[in-house]
Amino acid sequence: MGQVSQNFIGFLMAFTRAQGLSGTTNGMAQRAKEKSGVGAFLGRAATTNIWRSKISWRIALSAFLTILVIQSAILIASFKEQEAMLLDEVKGIGRSILSPAIGEVSDMLQSPITQEQAARINGSTIIDGFTVYSADLTFLGSYGEPVSMVMLDMASLDKSYRSVDGNSYEVVYTSTDLRRPYVVVAKLSSTNVVPALLSFVNKSLAIMFLLSAFVTAVLMISLSKWLLEPILFMRDNLLAASENPENPDIKPSPFDINDEVGGAISMAQSLIQQNADNIRQIKSAAEDKIHKLAYYDQLTGLPNRIQFLQKLTDLARTANDDDTRSPKRFAVIALDLDHFKDINDSMGHNIGDAILRGVGKRLRAALPESAVVARSGEDEFAITMPLSTDINTARDIAEKVVSVIKSEPFKVFNESFQVRASVGVSTFPDDGMDPDQVLKNADIALNRAKEEGRDTIKEYSEDFDRAVQLRFQLLRDLRDALEAKELMLYFQPQFDLNNGRIIGAEGLLRWFKKDDSKQGGQFISPAEFVPIAEQSGLIVPIGEWVLEYACIQAAKWQEAGHNIRVAVNVSGAQFYQSDIVASVARCLKETGLKPHNLELEVTESVFMDDINHTIETLQKLHALGVELAIDDFGTGYSSLSYLRQFPIDRLKIDQSFIRNALNNSDDAAIARTIVNLGHSLNLQVIAEGVETKEHEQFLLAQKCDEVQGFRYSKPIPVDDFVKFIKSYKGSLSVFDK
Repeated sequence: MGQVSQNFIGFLMAFTRAQGLSGTTNGMAQRAKEKSGVGAFLGRAATTNIWRSKISWRIALSAFLTILVIQSAILIASFKEQEAMLLDEVKGIGRSILSPAIGEVSDMLQSPITQEQAARINGSTIIDGFTVYSADLTFLGSYGEPVSMVMLDMASLDKSYRSVDGNSYEVVYTSTDLRRPYVVVAKLSSTNVVPALLSFVNKSLAIMFLLSAFVTAVLMISLSKWLLEPILFMRDNLLAASENPENPDIKPSPFDINDEVGGAISMAQSLIQQNADNIRQIKSAAEDKIHKLAYYDQLTGLPNRIQFLQKLTDLARTANDDDTRSPKRFAVIALDLDHFKDINDSMGHNIGDAILRGVGKRLRAALPESAVVARSGEDEFAITMPLSTDINTARDIAEKVVSVIKSEPFKVFNESFQVRASVGVSTFPDDGMDPDQVLKNADIALNRAKEEGRDTIKEYSEDFDRAVQLRFQLLRDLRDALEAKELMLYFQPQFDLNNGRIIGAEGLLRWFKKDDSKQGGQFISPAEFVPIAEQSGLIVPIGEWVLEYACIQAAKWQEAGHNIRVAVNVSGAQFYQSDIVASVARCLKETGLKPHNLELEVTESVFMDDINHTIETLQKLHALGVELAIDDFGTGYSSLSYLRQFPIDRLKIDQSFIRNALNNSDDAAIARTIVNLGHSLNLQVIAEGVETKEHEQFLLAQKCDEVQGFRYSKPIPVDDFVKFIKSYKGSLSVFDK
């Protein structure tokens, strides 16, 4: 702030000296002008009382406030820097205290700081409490006041936390900071930071007001001579023009045409005389605007889809000409920005619009003039380019387009965004003689690229058309199967690992698609039809049927004296697009199933899509009394701070961790961590994918609560499940045979 003020004052001094020099050099010319009528006019301007002018006050007040706002913005930026500097000083003091306290390393499994040392540190320094970890983040000891931050992984080392009241500041000292193979999380007293910041703000505010007042005074003095009188003269001209637009009575300008204000007055007089011409120009501009609105994208300035198809048609027409110089083949590329909706939803449309403009500029700059680049959809671009001897295939162009987009991140408002794209490619005339069809084929290839994981290039193939048709046919068959009640629900039993008792069953969707084969049909894998159902929205009515059918069967088991719960998977679309709370309440009421005998399983990625909606929905479901579980836990992203707010009952370890736990130490560690995490939050933990006795023994050693898997039973039809629970002897040892 001080540096800015000094620079500005230096500028004023230089400006004053320049004015004095100018006055000396042009003194004789000025005195000559004062003898004329123009000079007398300007002389009267110097005597104008600017303090009685409303416009002078408005300009001065605006200038004062503008300078104040700019300096306030600088103050805000400086405030953050000052606060960070003060906190760094606090952190440095803490490091200087802790580092000498850690002596020579003797036992990596023991805390290097004794209780006596810790007591001295906590009692006589700014360190109120601290926790010691080994270099691999193994907890070694905690001293003094408890700290909020827990080191779960290496990503936690870069974090810090400051209390709401600002009196404490928690930081992480890595082994590099301490020069010892330990990590320490310290809670430091930061009570002196706020007074220091207040002192900084007070000094800055004083400088701000003084500088603003000084600049405003200089501005008010300058207004009279250089601005106010010319403005009043221009106002008189405009009034005369408004009274008689066809023949305005405009007086000659007494101001020097070579300076900015005099030149502006001269231009204004010329514009008044050219009013009729301007009407014709406005009409022409309006026609151009209409054309741009019809054929160009307003955000990027690129041709839109209509204009692109028109240019594509023109290229196709020239390709069929007899002129040998005309290109006979050209590439058509459909491009879609991957996960662009996430950027819009999380960062705002202004960020998304800036990225779209950046993509358009980058593509236009990288491709030759012969290429046509258009924005064909919200986050879609279309490109066509003649194929020459230098670039022989459409894929070569597509690879260049992808490399241009991925070459470097897009920087918007000091944020960097690495954008990736899915690309579909077709070629005229190889993939069609009709331009519309060629573009459609590029879109089909684009959809295939997105289906196969995005960030890839797919060239059109006739097989894609067949795949699209098969996909639509599968969707039609699935809809027919739902209406004809041909879908089935299989059940896989769940056991209490400690006593072997059957405590539940997971309902798993199955589809036996009938056909004219000898077998009468075949089972369609859920991995094949469930994604189609989710993308089409059909998963919502399917999910409602699954919920209703599972509750009916569980109610029958309940009546038969089997007190076991049924677990039902809930999709993201079902969780957000339907009234899941009302559906569950209705099913419980109609079937008479006890609420605790129904468990809803939702994957953690679904939970994190909308935290507020998730918490509200889970609380309503919890109020109904049903069990709630996070399915496939550990495969997605979960925030532990939010996890504590979810009224859930159970964590379900994904089967991939269990299946590989015996031969992969990382998977074993993840499974062990999930069990410990669940128990620390007073949650039950169930493991799926238990296939062998060794898996079971591993989970017993980790004190896992519940299990399910092929070791005990594969998913079976409801009748077979009823026979299973009737014949089961109540001991897991029966599965050792």
